[in-house]
Amino acid sequence: MFSAMIKKEFLLVMRDKHALLALFVMPAIFILIMAVAMKDQFSAKNLEFKVFVQDKDKSVLSQKVLNNIKSDKKFHLLKDKKNAEFVITIPSDFEKKLESKILIDVKGALKSNQITAFKGVLLEDVLHAKLYEMATRFEEFAPEAQKALQNLKISTDEMYKVRYNDSTQVPNSTQQSVPAWIVFGMFFIIIPMSTIYVNERKQNTLARLNSMNVSVKAMSVSKSIPYVFINQIQVLIMLGVGIYIVPLFDTPALTIEGSVAAIAAISLALSIAAIGISSLIAVSANSSEQATTIGGILNILLGAIGGVMVPKFIMPQEMQKLTEISPMSWGLDGFLDIFLKSADLYAILDKVLLLVTFGMVSLILSMLILHIRIKKGL
Repeated sequence: MFSAMIKKEFLLVMRDKHALLALFVMPAIFILIMAVAMKDQFSAKNLEFKVFVQDKDKSVLSQKVLNNIKSDKKFHLLKDKKNAEFVITIPSDFEKKLESKILIDVKGALKSNQITAFKGVLLEDVLHAKLYEMATRFEEFAPEAQKALQNLKISTDEMYKVRYNDSTQVPNSTQQSVPAWIVFGMFFIIIPMSTIYVNERKQNTLARLNSMNVSVKAMSVSKSIPYVFINQIQVLIMLGVGIYIVPLFDTPALTIEGSVAAIAAISLALSIAAIGISSLIAVSANSSEQATTIGGILNILLGAIGGVMVPKFIMPQEMQKLTEISPMSWGLDGFLDIFLKSADLYAILDKVLLLVTFGMVSLILSMLILHIRIKKGL
């Protein structure tokens, strides 16, 4: 009997072609669009600034700064201010006064992180010029000090080696986008699930099954099993898009540093959480339209809070604390730990347990509500 119910659920799910299309195609398109659109934002190598320089000092030091800017590939030096993003003014007392500051005028609507990156790049060129000047002055009196200053590397690439636990790879837009839209897509099973629940309730199918001594638990579990398979297929498709399709658009491919067991565990836990909350909404709604609307709004809110639409590290500190209430955030953090930090199953076990607990509690509540509604004939 139970196997026949599972077969029935699979047939019902497969009939809803539009919902299946939304579950598989929508997240794949989002991954492709967001990974390509954000590739420059996640790569320091692609930084380029349009600058115009005014040298009011006309000194050896200011000329050295200007030459460093010209030779820096991150700066595109313009001949006039019109199209410049930044106007750099070297003051007339720059060489004579140590406390003299370079003036930076920001043109246009640039984000604060772009301005911070610009100042960091310019700092390298200014420090290099000042060290060169100091080395020149030491040449006659302290040749060893002069040689040491000339050999000093001030580039951030030379000074720092960034590691992500056991991985030396810097995260890219694909590694951010793939897990984010996997998580978001998995929670959209509310669309087919609510349609089936509402139709069977209106047609008294659930009441007839209950009269045949089929428990609410058996009904709920049999309805959940097809969506576990759907969610895992979603994960495989999205991973495939990140690994094989995204690189075709001159965007970094998805690289996975963690274990396959960890990916399987977080995927299954996310599926349980998504099924639990979707079941709860589906059995509580009076129509499929109502369930789809509520589920869609809730998914968008959980995604916005959970770091799906806006990466968590961009959010202010208070907002980052708020993300902890979203199950999407737990799943996203688990995937990011696997992709970027070489996490194994033990490292993400806390997030797996949180998702499973959330899903099971939601599923149990949905069973209680369904039992009450069947008894009342609603």
